[in-house]
Amino acid sequence: MADLRDRVFGCIAASQIGSAMGAAVEGMHMKDIEAKFGRVDGLMPYAHYDKRWKRPAGTTEDGIERQRMMASAIIEKGDRINAEDLARVWRRDIDPAHFFVILEPCDKPLWERAMQGMPAEDIGRGTPYPGVNSFPRSSHCVGIMNARNPDQAAADALSIGSIYQEPGGESLHWAAGFCAGIAEGMKDGATVDSVLAAVRAHMPAEIQAKFDMAQEMAAKYDDVFAMREEFYRVWNRTEGVYPMSMADEVVNKGFAVFRVAKGDPKACMIGSVNFGRDTDCLAAISSGLAGALNGSATIPAEWIDTVDEATRKNRYTVSRRTLRETADGLTWVVEKVLAGL
Repeated sequence: MADLRDRVFGCIAASQIGSAMGAAVEGMHMKDIEAKFGRVDGLMPYAHYDKRWKRPAGTTEDGIERQRMMASAIIEKGDRINAEDLARVWRRDIDPAHFFVILEPCDKPLWERAMQGMPAEDIGRGTPYPGVNSFPRSSHCVGIMNARNPDQAAADALSIGSIYQEPGGESLHWAAGFCAGIAEGMKDGATVDSVLAAVRAHMPAEIQAKFDMAQEMAAKYDDVFAMREEFYRVWNRTEGVYPMSMADEVVNKGFAVFRVAKGDPKACMIGSVNFGRDTDCLAAISSGLAGALNGSATIPAEWIDTVDEATRKNRYTVSRRTLRETADGLTWVVEKVLAGL
């Protein structure tokens, strides 16, 4: 059984490695991935928004930039954070020249509001990108800082997430379930079933109905690759600014992959990046949740080293902490919180 320190490390490492692996094929249909690569089962170099920057294998993307800022806020505060703590890190660490290079268009209007001094919990009101999964796919640290306390993790997700989305919006409810699942996974004796039960319990009925449908679909399979066709028949949106990246699709599929892969971080990564569509976000959700439950044992050491090396060389990132440095800083905070300090 993984200990708390390894669960924190597993969550951070799996989410960042999965994001880097998935970014190389983001936006592709599963059949196009198969035609071009066969089966993706490792880290590859890729180009993303700025085609002049050929990203080395292991380079992460916008979602991990958000995660890194949440980690910085928690580690520097030495305690659980709120939305204003995160906004302060935004103001300090975001370089506006890096929008559309590593940060997404959906991040810029939120940062501008923060720079204008808007109260942090009001920043997400009236977002031009409602429902996008930018916060839930990045919110691992909210679950981690509330390790073993799913109720508080869900509450903090709804509060902190309002810096990204309309308070009470659907994306935030998916984040609440996800963060509750991470917190549950860090309990001794947690299982795939207990994690998914915690996820469901911390979402309202209308979100539970969507969750139940995906779980019922997933229950028919024991292999992630085998279930892809059925999921494409339900989730294959093409309209809108972020048609592949809405929380009701990506986070929900992440829970399904987590179930079918039996909470194995490596299996979640490989299944997710070959699923197609928003592969980096899907991998961040499924494998981050798996790492929180089962730690880092199945994650190849060379993948960890590759992501750390790419992070050290990344001139655009908001943080060059290694995976271990990030996890150790977060574990220090978690231990303080659990001890009531």
